[in-house]
Amino acid sequence: MSGLKELQWKKFPVLDDGFVCLVDVMGDDASVVQAARVSYGNDQREETSAEETVRGDRHLIRYLMRHRHTTPFEMAEVKLLVRVPMDCWRQWIRHRTANVNEYSTRYTEAIDSQQKTPLDQWRKQSTGNKQGSSGVLGDGWQDADALPDDLAAFSIGYGDDDQALSPGEFLSSEETLLHEAAAKVYRSRLELGVAKEQARKDLPLSTYTEAYWKIDLHNLLHFLGLRMDSHAQKEIRDYATTIGEQIVKPLFPIVWEAFEDYRLHGTFLSRLDKKAVAAMASCVELPCTHQDAERILKANIKGWGGDRSRERDECLSKLVSLELVTE
Repeated sequence: MSGLKELQWKKFPVLDDGFVCLVDVMGDDASVVQAARVSYGNDQREETSAEETVRGDRHLIRYLMRHRHTTPFEMAEVKLLVRVPMDCWRQWIRHRTANVNEYSTRYTEAIDSQQKTPLDQWRKQSTGNKQGSSGVLGDGWQDADALPDDLAAFSIGYGDDDQALSPGEFLSSEETLLHEAAAKVYRSRLELGVAKEQARKDLPLSTYTEAYWKIDLHNLLHFLGLRMDSHAQKEIRDYATTIGEQIVKPLFPIVWEAFEDYRLHGTFLSRLDKKAVAAMASCVELPCTHQDAERILKANIKGWGGDRSRERDECLSKLVSLELVTE
């Protein structure tokens, strides 16, 4: 298989001490085509030139992706070795469509590595999404009184010039001390003879774990579609992007092209979304302003007339991406 030798066992770094690594792969673009054509009784490719075959395979794969015919994509599999922080792994393992064998801290000492956050990458809580973040903390505290009273207890306090630490400096310093304290407690328990399965219980979620993760191509693309999305947490998005662009793309170039066109960068329009476009086209010249679009949707789509409507807001975002509505 083209590119397999160069990719196999190559560790692609993610975050500060994580990685993804291709262990093995079964199948390629042709495997998807072969599975789709089995209903014909034969693949009908012997009479065509190589160029015509490639063109026909591409058209078929794109047809399958467009119309969500998923079974042919299940005929290829990818096996990865990943090193990932536990908090990120908890989201990852929710995708229950893979075969997993994880590093066991009941048998072996925990990996002595915790994911650290750079000073300038502490993110603020999103005000519009309870489970998301929005932007990063600034250089200064929003309020001088926000500096914790017990800052000195962490042995970091103020600098020589009596200037308080920035939020990033304070949070990263706290993080380092927490990691060091947790590691010390864990090692002390092991030295005292405490069982590994119990000694591990207070390790932070930033502790790295490793796992073999084997998944068919259909479910892998579903994982990537969700975890490469801008709404996914940045850390798992970094892993998904690395898997997609560094591993899946070179192994399945035609499938990846279709995936990008129809799933990753495509836009799904619901029945109400299509009704909204029709209402706007009959009322104003497109593209129209965001204010005009919102007024039309409130007036013409049942249930979208209130001050707040998440479905309406999501529709407006789609229309902006389609350049039917200006920002």
